[in-house]
Amino acid sequence: MLLHFSPAKPLISPPILRRNSPVFLISPPRSLRIRAIDAAQIFDYETQLKSEYRKSSALKIAVLGFGNFGQFLSKTLIRHGHDLITHSRSDYSDAANSIGARFFDNPHDLCEQHPDVVLLCTSILSTESVLRSFPFQRLRRSTLFVDVLSVKEFPKALFLKYLPKEFDILCTHPMFGPESGKHSWSGLPFVYDKVRIGDTASRHERCEKFLRVFENEGCKMVEMSCEKHDYYAAGSQFVTHTMGRVLEKYGVESSPINTKGYETLLDLVENTSSDSFELFYGLFMYNPNALEELERLDMAFESVKKELFGRLHQQYRKQMFGGEVQSPKKTEQKLLNDGGVVSMKDTSSSS
Repeated sequence: MLLHFSPAKPLISPPILRRNSPVFLISPPRSLRIRAIDAAQIFDYETQLKSEYRKSSALKIAVLGFGNFGQFLSKTLIRHGHDLITHSRSDYSDAANSIGARFFDNPHDLCEQHPDVVLLCTSILSTESVLRSFPFQRLRRSTLFVDVLSVKEFPKALFLKYLPKEFDILCTHPMFGPESGKHSWSGLPFVYDKVRIGDTASRHERCEKFLRVFENEGCKMVEMSCEKHDYYAAGSQFVTHTMGRVLEKYGVESSPINTKGYETLLDLVENTSSDSFELFYGLFMYNPNALEELERLDMAFESVKKELFGRLHQQYRKQMFGGEVQSPKKTEQKLLNDGGVVSMKDTSSSS
């Protein structure tokens, strides 16, 4: 008998049937294919381990206030593997979806997700109203609250006033924004104060995980009390914003012969004018040192004007009376941090 078979199937000898013997039906084996199963398994296993590790070390962070600055920070937090959920008065669902975050238009629904961290990115002026109406009772009692406001004593006082005592508090100030930090955060100051962190190791580790994002981005990490921050910020940040606003009102414009110093002034105006006046007002209203700095700026400006007009008066006297006119003795004065004036050395000279 002639047997015909396909080349793709191996030849199988027909079974020998014996009388009274059981019959077994043997199906022909399928064709063999060699695959790199072991290599794929190792790769998948390593990927799975890495994925599981990232999930275990990831924080679920709820961002309150998903405006320009909230979105700016969220992009980096997501890039570091953290899970972001957001809420804001306006509908930012499209913006949240575009960066891989989830948007909740109801704060109660947001809290029922039980975030590890609640990150407050609201404006300074709206902070108290947000905290006053926030449903804390829907959160876990060990939740960490973090703020990123430009003033620090004010949010610290609000946190201590409104948050349940079981909640952790971390006050921070990234001293940069979407413009100054759009290319890199390396070397930019990040100030923080661990106001209240629980005693357990897990709560300390959670706080460090959050701070590690900014540390890994290359920020200059500065641990400082809220009170010291506001003292230094009034003399740097508030003065910077004030000078930028004044120059904007003055109307500085670029010219074909800009000097490096003038270019710096133009950059200052551009950076400060991009921030809302609400932020500037918040820096003035809620930093207890801001009014003193504004008065010192006013005194310094008046002092410069008096010195200029004093020189001009001497020149007029020379023209009117002729000859050399003995200028009165002038004592150099210096403004103190407390707003007082101290006399320095005698700087009298003949014109």
